[in-house]
Parts: sequence; C-alpha cells; structure tokens
Amino acid sequence: MSDAAPPPDSVAFCADLVRSHDFPRYAATLFAPTAERRALLALYAFNVEIVRVRDQVSQPLPGEIRLQWWTDMLSGQVHGSAEGNPVAAELLRAIRDFDLPVEPLSLLADEHQFDLYNDPMPTLTALEGYLAATCSALFELAARIMAPPSPAIEHLARHAGLAQGIVQIITNLPRDAAHRQLFLPQQLLTNHSCPMEDVFAGKETPNLRAVLDQLAGEARQHLATASSLLAEVPAPARSAFLPLGQTRADLKRLSRPGRNPFTPQPSSRLRTLWTLWRASRSREFTK
Repeated sequence: MSDAAPPPDSVAFCADLVRSHDFPRYAATLFAPTAERRALLALYAFNVEIVRVRDQVSQPLPGEIRLQWWTDMLSGQVHGSAEGNPVAAELLRAIRDFDLPVEPLSLLADEHQFDLYNDPMPTLTALEGYLAATCSALFELAARIMAPPSPAIEHLARHAGLAQGIVQIITNLPRDAAHRQLFLPQQLLTNHSCPMEDVFAGKETPNLRAVLDQLAGEARQHLATASSLLAEVPAPARSAFLPLGQTRADLKRLSRPGRNPFTPQPSSRLRTLWTLWRASRSREFTK
C-alpha cells in the first residue's frame, strides 16, 4: 500500500461526493472528530462510488469492469491510477490509519454486482444476505474507525444494516420499479399474491401494501434490536450508528396510512440535520 500523499483536494472531493449522494451519512460525520471524520468520508465515498455504478452504465459488463477495478485496487493489483483517484487514495489512507480489513470492502463491491442485472431478489433470506454484506458491513467498518472491534459491535451492525437497508428498499421502490428492478423479495410477492408486473407498472394494490407492511415490520424489529444493543458498545462507537436516527424517521414516514409507495417523499437536508442532531442528544446515544 502506497504512503504517497493523496491529491490535496481528495478530502474535499470525498466530502462533496458524500454530501451530494448520501446526505444522511455525510451529516452523521459532522459529529465525529476530525481524523475519524476524514476516514468515515473516505469509507462512505467508496460506498457511493460502488452504489452509483448501476446508474452510470447501460449494460452489466461495463458495470462489472468498474466494480472489478475497485476489488483489484483493494487487493493491490492496481498501481498508479489508484493514487490518482481521490476516493481510492483516501480509502487506502483510512485502511492504513485505522487498520480496516480489506475483505469486507471487497465483498461489498462484489455484492453490488446484483444491482447490474434485473434478476429479482428471490427470498427474504437472500435480501438479508445482500444487506448484511453491504449496509451492515458499512456500519461495522464505520464503527471500527471510531472504536476497537468487538462481537457486540458486530451484532449491532448487523441489525442496524438490515433495518437501514430494508427502509432504503421501500424508499427506492419508485426508482427501482421504473427500471424494472426488484429488491422486494419474490417470496413475499408470491405469498401475498402480488404480481411483479403490478410493481413494475406502479400499481398501488392491497397486495403490494401487505408486502411493504411485512417488510416495514421486519425493519421495525431490527431497528428495535439495534437500539437496545447501543448501550452495549463503547460510547465512541455509537456515533457510527447515528444514521439510524434518519432510518427511524424514514420508517415512520413510510408507514403513514394512505401513503402512495410510488410517490417519492425525500427528506429535506435541514430536516435530516435536525433529525441526526436530536438523535445525537438522545439517551440511547449519550447514556
């Protein structure tokens, strides 16, 4: 791993990238100390780059090539161009400074290959595996920047990631349906007699509502478990889980009676900042 200094604007580049594409996580970093905040922004910028691949390509193969570049970079097979990429440069620095494991980062990139295809998510178990390798892994890595790793943090990160990931899937339903992409488990659609074509057509039906209600219930359970586990991890590590404040607010908003699941309802940045500030002051994060 190279010790070469990254381009002087690489820190600002990562901050701008996360602020533009993942504002809740960006806002959460505002509560972290300077060195840890820089590493968190590098981690979240990497995640943004991986997640954005789906929207930057029109065919799966170019997307796979982009994802492979990241896994090659993490394994040390990319030379020169890695340090010229501001996100890669910052990520390598964070890995070095905070002794981050490379394998979860590579697995995160690999798991997002699913995004490049229009294959349906088959089961709830498959969805949980996908979210554990992506959202949960991100929480665990962020917590590792803030405090030494532990089984308690790993347990908390799993439930936090599942809660956040399920809420994001419900939130992103309008966009995903428009692209004929299905993260709702096919198993649940079948159980509730909800045809995939109804989802792709944007039809709000009682059957689809039953699917979304079940998913929201799963998210609620994981969120409750994560909240109860916060007290078991060191105080510095808890700040890595501040985005759960936004997850809780989003879940409440998405569960309102009469809400059309195909109508996007983004939260304003000001409201997000307020939500995370309140979470940072709440008893579960300060006790």
